[in-house]
Amino acid sequence: MPLQPANQPQLIRSTQKDDYYQNCLRNNANEAFQTLAGSKKWLEWRKEIELLSDLAYYCLTTFSGFQTLGEEYVNILQVDPTKRKVPSRARRGALICLHVFVPYLLDKMLVRLEHELQAETVGPRAPQTRDWNLTSFFRERAQWAVGRLTETQRRTLLHGTYVLRQGVTFAHRLHVALFYINGAFYHLGKRVSGVSYLRVRGLPGDDRAVRTSYKLLGAVSLLQLALTVALQINNFRQRQRARQEWKQYRNLASSGSSSLDPLAARTSRCILCLEERRHSTATPCGHLFCWECITEWCNTKEECPLCREKFQPHRLVYLRNYK
Repeated sequence: MPLQPANQPQLIRSTQKDDYYQNCLRNNANEAFQTLAGSKKWLEWRKEIELLSDLAYYCLTTFSGFQTLGEEYVNILQVDPTKRKVPSRARRGALICLHVFVPYLLDKMLVRLEHELQAETVGPRAPQTRDWNLTSFFRERAQWAVGRLTETQRRTLLHGTYVLRQGVTFAHRLHVALFYINGAFYHLGKRVSGVSYLRVRGLPGDDRAVRTSYKLLGAVSLLQLALTVALQINNFRQRQRARQEWKQYRNLASSGSSSLDPLAARTSRCILCLEERRHSTATPCGHLFCWECITEWCNTKEECPLCREKFQPHRLVYLRNYK
């Protein structure tokens, strides 16, 4: 009897089992490193320890030509695109890189770049004298690159990092919805590397009914994703329209600002745009900003620019007729 492709429940249970054992390995490695090196070093190297734990798990199983514990639990085997032989060592190595290294590097670069773009000091900074690690390497590269950008380029790049983060989330949700429909690849790394699964032993029950139910779930997921994208596009257009109207109003109202007392003008200045505050808006912590400035700030970071208190954008209070 020929081997049949693994269905969606088998792939999901396999991934859940692998995640469980990976978390156990991460926790044990973190506890051992924290005991030997102390809490300070552990906090500094925590992400790298988890990376090495995942790498060790997949090197001892997938790269060595064995099943992972999750694959063994549901009796499935990895195969290459021909569906007739197991993946080559090069293909398994590429799968591990896509599954382990790419998410780590992408998250490191985006977090460091976003942090440097939001920093108050924008000029080139001298490298700090401290022990080398991967975090300091990303920090120094980001400081070197961001320090040579203009303010306009910094804002554009900051919006670009936000869009890229949203795009990664969208791609992941789209891929999961397609998996529910097709039932072939549960991870993006397996789709790119072409690694799929065959089940060794048949399952009781109607496999066609199982796949049909997951196809319905995939269709609902695609519909939800389409509605989410439509709402985000609509919100973006509304923000752009409000920003244009605000700029027109600000240009018209700027002529009457010259008669203000110097002390009053200084106290009513927005710290984000360093100009006279227009359409004063209060955060839950009590600080005042321009409506356009604070809403644009909240698009990338939901916290007060002064005291760093976290809050949701809908808690902003627009103060009418307030100077």
